[in-house]
Amino acid sequence: MNNTAYRWEMTGVGEPLQRAEFSPFSPPPGQVVVEVAGCGVCHTDLGYYYDGVKPKHPFPLALGHEISGRVVAAGAGAEGALNQPVLVYAVIPCGACDLCQRGLTQICRQQQMPGNDIQGGFASHITVPANGFCVVDEARLKKAGLELADVSVVADAVTTPYQAVANANIRPGDLAIVIGIGGVGGYAVQIAAAMGATVIAVDIDDEKLKTIADYGASATFNARAISGKDLKKAVAGFAKDKGLRSTEWAIFECSGATPGQQTAFGLLTHGATLCVVGFTPNEAPFRLSNLMAFSARAIGNWGCAPALYPNVLELVYDGKIQLKPFIEHFPLDDIQSVFAAVHDGHQRRRPILIPA
Repeated sequence: MNNTAYRWEMTGVGEPLQRAEFSPFSPPPGQVVVEVAGCGVCHTDLGYYYDGVKPKHPFPLALGHEISGRVVAAGAGAEGALNQPVLVYAVIPCGACDLCQRGLTQICRQQQMPGNDIQGGFASHITVPANGFCVVDEARLKKAGLELADVSVVADAVTTPYQAVANANIRPGDLAIVIGIGGVGGYAVQIAAAMGATVIAVDIDDEKLKTIADYGASATFNARAISGKDLKKAVAGFAKDKGLRSTEWAIFECSGATPGQQTAFGLLTHGATLCVVGFTPNEAPFRLSNLMAFSARAIGNWGCAPALYPNVLELVYDGKIQLKPFIEHFPLDDIQSVFAAVHDGHQRRRPILIPA
């Protein structure tokens, strides 16, 4: 075990991140210390850093909630986790409250999100509750051509759309439409396809659309070239040509942008399910009566229930969800330049920051 722990801390909106040492190695009862193998950079992190979205933990705060690593220290009652390779939940429910006992872990009011409620994973180590992770099968991971750091993005970028697909009750023969295929949306395409849906991908980036056509998208549309009613007609035409239903489409809004939300809402059809996966602090005008008129439903999606994580890992182990084409490793100490590259749109793959 490396006895020197450090993290990159946010001290204020847009302020330079600061490298700080700390001492995590005597965790309290029921807590463990995870030596971080990798931590993915999510647009939520950028929302805190650039846009002023306020985290619940006061500054200084290490961001980062897509974390994989190995348990290297354990408090009383958690010793059985020592040396386990783990994937930390992006949202950790308490497991004891009434909501958790009724299976509503996503809305647990005592939940802890690394990089928001507690110190996050842009660090060499992180302390989390002993119920805050899923054990990773390293032998199967290696067989799939992956390493422990690679699986960090599963904690949010993959599990979050998985839960959305599960909530939409996707079945073979369904039509799924994914709006915004960077990051979370790209995995939503793969997951919906793995569940048997025919998937349409919508984005404004031709290069991303070209790539996702090799990973589950049966059709792609650039929303800058075709939008509004024309896009809906094109989707309906595709459905008809493929013998798919003109009703009950599953629409996944993953862009986290107002235009993407408007596009998704405009695709509502009879019996449709609209799954809101992406986040934006901005407002958008909608005629909510469309939900009534189409007898449609809209579902929000916050994180992923811990009970679903093993199912997602199974898809990764079996190669039904591909990670490698969509990730890229960087040293953790390059965090400032990586943040800037993602924010400016210059980084096409999801960065995973690796501690030295």
